[in-house]
Amino acid sequence: MNSSPSLQPPAARGASAWLKPALFLLVAAVGLYYVKWSPYYLKSFIAADKHSIGSSILANAPTSPWAAALEYAGVYFLAIWKAAVLGVLLGSLVQVLVPRDWLLRMFGRAGLGSVLRGGLFALPGMMCSCCAAPVVAGMRRQQVSVGAALAFWIANPVLNPATLVFMGFVLGWDFAALRLVAGLLLVVGVSLVAQRISQPEALPQAALEAVAQAEASEPRGFLARWAQKLWQLFWSTVPVYIVAVLALGAARVWLFPQVDAAMGNSLLWIVALAVIGTLFVIPTAAEIPIVQSMLALGLGVGPAVALLLTLPSISLPSLLMLRKSFTPKVLVTVALLTMLVGVASGLVGMLVL
Repeated sequence: MNSSPSLQPPAARGASAWLKPALFLLVAAVGLYYVKWSPYYLKSFIAADKHSIGSSILANAPTSPWAAALEYAGVYFLAIWKAAVLGVLLGSLVQVLVPRDWLLRMFGRAGLGSVLRGGLFALPGMMCSCCAAPVVAGMRRQQVSVGAALAFWIANPVLNPATLVFMGFVLGWDFAALRLVAGLLLVVGVSLVAQRISQPEALPQAALEAVAQAEASEPRGFLARWAQKLWQLFWSTVPVYIVAVLALGAARVWLFPQVDAAMGNSLLWIVALAVIGTLFVIPTAAEIPIVQSMLALGLGVGPAVALLLTLPSISLPSLLMLRKSFTPKVLVTVALLTMLVGVASGLVGMLVL
């Protein structure tokens, strides 16, 4: 019996092959420290001391849809613009600094291993679904598997360690534990199901070696290739992102009802808020003050938990940003399964919290 071929990098690569990936890691580390790690570290002390991380981004919405669109877009983009810029930057750099065959070896094969690695690599990012979307788009352009890319995308907001810490201090550690368990099921389950319904992705050794050789013989310089990738990524994600956020900002006039005690733990409201939460867009960790304020107004625990899981997971803008990275069938499946997990989590929360 012939032994399987070794997955060693081509011999032509020397120590210089590590310089570009090292530069990518440096840019990612510096950017994440400035945008995420340092601010969230300081915010954790505020959450522990005040049991709050701010007011709800949905509070005091104008009654005019146009005014609501402009007001929400202004508040939202002010909160996320640094992370959005970093996401586009990393999404373009991953295509030119990280060798494609390295990505394929780590995330290219369909299966549980790639999904778990995609989820683990998302944990330091702590981005919202829209800011993570350009990185996912860049990964998919390098032919990373559907499952690994989805796990990276969904795990960024859902398994965000900082958000879980904030949630524990503000809403209680029982809410944080339920969010963690449901988030793990969402990341792994949705990614594996979506991978299964997508087209099979085979990566024989010969293909990996061909990719490495093609990259080594690329005639254009780094700056030219990066400029092209950056422009392509920007044009395919940012304009539709801005339009979708404006549309949802206007739609919040109708999407979010006036909360009162009469809503209780009704299954109808669990389903309704799971659907709304899946489609609506928020900055990182904004679901915590939203749910905190709604609970104070009388919202039941079940609908609150459904919102707590679905609001950060994905959104209509992030789905549209990735319309060229995944098939419509995959994106619809992800959205429906997110709603379903949100409903199930709301029902569990209603019983145990």
